[in-house]
Amino acid sequence: MFSRTNFSTESGLIQGCLKGDRNAQRHLYDTYSGKFLAICIRYLKDREHAEDVMIEGFMKIFDKLPQYQGTGSFEGWMKRIIVTQALMTLRSHRHLMMEVNMENETDYKDHSYELNHLEVADLRDMVGSLPVGYRTVFNLFAIEGYSHQEIGDLLGITESTSKSQLNRARNTLKEKIASQTINKKTING
Repeated sequence: MFSRTNFSTESGLIQGCLKGDRNAQRHLYDTYSGKFLAICIRYLKDREHAEDVMIEGFMKIFDKLPQYQGTGSFEGWMKRIIVTQALMTLRSHRHLMMEVNMENETDYKDHSYELNHLEVADLRDMVGSLPVGYRTVFNLFAIEGYSHQEIGDLLGITESTSKSQLNRARNTLKEKIASQTINKKTING
């Protein structure tokens, strides 16, 4: 058995997990579960469902740990597994399926907006309220840093559809921000 002090380094933690040390696995889970749950919630609005996906993701992390080459960020490697698990869940559940709206992009009206009074929680709620397709592409591109080609491959859509979904997500967010700014100005006089 490893002592908890061996888990103070990433390599010690990985080695403990590879040897099946339950304490190492628990330490890894405790260290990253909060961050990974937040990622899952970004894709799956229901917290319970997001928790299930996060746990499934950790199971895959432990299963695939022997494949980790030690190159690049270990956290980034795990995060990719968690994101992929969330996306696979979206694709496999019909009621969560991504919609691809093909309405004319000229329908968007340019709203002026201010970010001065926008709280992080407000923005998070706005992103969370986006339609599944918009929210998923926005999260993958703006938050996770995937390219449109990678998003297309992950979601089984074209690169241009990914770009279109991102554009629509941004426009919808701009409208929501403008609306909230107008509402706050009305309330505050």
